[in-house]
Amino acid sequence: MINYTDRISALVRDIVARVPALGHLDPADLLIFGRYGRSRAAGAYATCHCLTLPPTDPGYYFWCDKRSGRMTRRSEWFVTKSPQVSVGGRPVHYLISFALPRFCDQALDQSRKRRFYAAAPSWIAKLDTIIHELYHVDPGRGGLRKAERRDGSVAAALHGRHFLENVAAMVRQYLDSRPDAGMYDFLRYGFVELGERFGRVTATTFRTFPSFPQRYLETLGAQPPAPPCDSIQPLRQPHLPTVYTERDLVTRVFLPLGTAPAGRSDALRHRHRRRNRTMTRDALAPRLIAEALTEA
Repeated sequence: MINYTDRISALVRDIVARVPALGHLDPADLLIFGRYGRSRAAGAYATCHCLTLPPTDPGYYFWCDKRSGRMTRRSEWFVTKSPQVSVGGRPVHYLISFALPRFCDQALDQSRKRRFYAAAPSWIAKLDTIIHELYHVDPGRGGLRKAERRDGSVAAALHGRHFLENVAAMVRQYLDSRPDAGMYDFLRYGFVELGERFGRVTATTFRTFPSFPQRYLETLGAQPPAPPCDSIQPLRQPHLPTVYTERDLVTRVFLPLGTAPAGRSDALRHRHRRRNRTMTRDALAPRLIAEALTEA
């Protein structure tokens, strides 16, 4: 069995210790977890989620009549907040999620970053993705790193002109430091190969899987005045936690077409094998009947 997110967390600690440009990071401020993402399906391989953003200014949603422009209805006033996540009493400032098995099966030749890695093995794309997400962390913990414009001002975009180039330079710097190959050797294998070598592929997830800590809306207790409208609609929010601790972390087994709680994965595999045997018997039945008739 391999816990993929545990292996990534260990690799992150080694990267931060060897790459000066990431030296401002404290791995204890990060939490690595898994999300389900099907291979060969569109979507991100990994995502950096910031938990240090402050609450927004109060606001509301509103709808207007197309002809008159008059506001016909609106929501209650609300603010957007970040959830609180802590492990062992220590606050977590950033979450980094990896889409499995999609992340495991990414290939360098399918990526725009391939131009930085001439003749490099395909698994380098995964190491690049890990460092890419680490580079998103703002050194001042002010959110996600912002890109700089040509004049030196800050842009709203998260990927500047040199972002991918800087990440590739850090990848080379890490490998040039001659780390123990055992730290990153798991990146060499696709999802099927991981299963063949290690057995079950597991990852840390949240108890609310597939949900995870995200920004949420909170209705203001005292509603400020607003322009008149025909109706005010209450906010409809999913009932999810806003405070998470290590008690909310669980391990799940990841499969090519889904996930299962670690304790139920054996039963799930047994059910799949039994169904496959039944399907095989059903498929063989017509042939066996034909053979029996022929012999008769």
